Amino acid sequence: MESIDRILTTHVGSLPRPQEVVDLLFAQDRGEAVDAKQFDATIRNAVADAVAKQAKAGLDLVSDGEMGKISYATYIRHRLTGFEPGQVPRATPQDQDDYPEYRDKIAAAGATPKYVRPICKGPIKVKNLEPLRQDIERFQDALSKANVSGGFMNSASPGTIAVFQPNEYYPSQEAYLDALAEGMRSEYETIVNSGLLLQLDCPDLAMGRHIKFRGVDDDEFVRNAELQVGAMNHALANVPADRIRFHVCWGNYEGPHTRDIPMAKILPTVLKAKPKYMLIEGANPRHEHEWELWKTAFKLPHDKVLVPGVIGSNTNYVEHPDLVAQRIVRYAEVVGREHVMAGSDCGFGTFAGFGAVYPDIAWLKLKSLADGARTASQKLWGKAGSAN
Repeated sequence: MESIDRILTTHVGSLPRPQEVVDLLFAQDRGEAVDAKQFDATIRNAVADAVAKQAKAGLDLVSDGEMGKISYATYIRHRLTGFEPGQVPRATPQDQDDYPEYRDKIAAAGATPKYVRPICKGPIKVKNLEPLRQDIERFQDALSKANVSGGFMNSASPGTIAVFQPNEYYPSQEAYLDALAEGMRSEYETIVNSGLLLQLDCPDLAMGRHIKFRGVDDDEFVRNAELQVGAMNHALANVPADRIRFHVCWGNYEGPHTRDIPMAKILPTVLKAKPKYMLIEGANPRHEHEWELWKTAFKLPHDKVLVPGVIGSNTNYVEHPDLVAQRIVRYAEVVGREHVMAGSDCGFGTFAGFGAVYPDIAWLKLKSLADGARTASQKLWGKAGSAN
């Protein structure tokens, strides 16, 4: 799906979850007894509401908001064998550790996610795909009642799991990645075979630099990123590139971000990934200037579509639609309007119960995204384009 006569709109995936959803997800994650009918009804209603609000905001390609998952990555312990919950300290970004008083202040204020961290302690295999099938069914039910162009479903990449979930079983990072690629393959194929677009979340390819790989140089980080992209491509061997999106970010948190690796250093590796659609931060103040790389240093491959973030996801400023339009147009003028889709920097509910943006404001930001895309379409095509 490409921007043929107007700029299409989407976002990264996660959305604010209602408190009743948060409570059920945490109870489930703690291993408490949860009534299956109550869980399904609560998640189903939340998905339907999220899809309806995305359609009302004017988005084209929408998600289920990840309502059925406690987070973008730790959910995998409920679907794969080999993972056990543990109390390994949460890894903090290096730029926050540089300013410990600031780090501790935001932690004390509750501005950090809370979750049980899965640790790999045994062989990884598919354990239970039923939660995935239920997510798909609930989402498709909601989509059938909404006026949108299509839907995508998020899934963790092998590299994201390997970088952020500790390994205490496999003899090397390479072996861990290989096992994850085989373990996640079924999830990826099930999503695409259902008719939905698959989105792989890959903060490992940028944020991983100042988390797991903070103690090595950039070359060593890139070497590992190559392995992570290779594992992802292996897991996607049976999936057409035009049915896949992937998201790269430097971390969806407010902070100095002074330890972020420059996009120029990771882009050659990122461009080797199989998915056609590349969602990458573009509104983040540490990276907004990097749009010029497409003009001066890199050429977007003809078979790729760039989905830059044109609204932020960790502040409560609502971007003016004219600013959104400016951001879209400058990308379109460099890589071609048909190779651009408008997106968000990251999700609005990366972890259940955690998000820097107030829920009502998140919807305002998404509406501004759609309004800005209409203005950009007028500038690029001389018309606003047809509605979704």
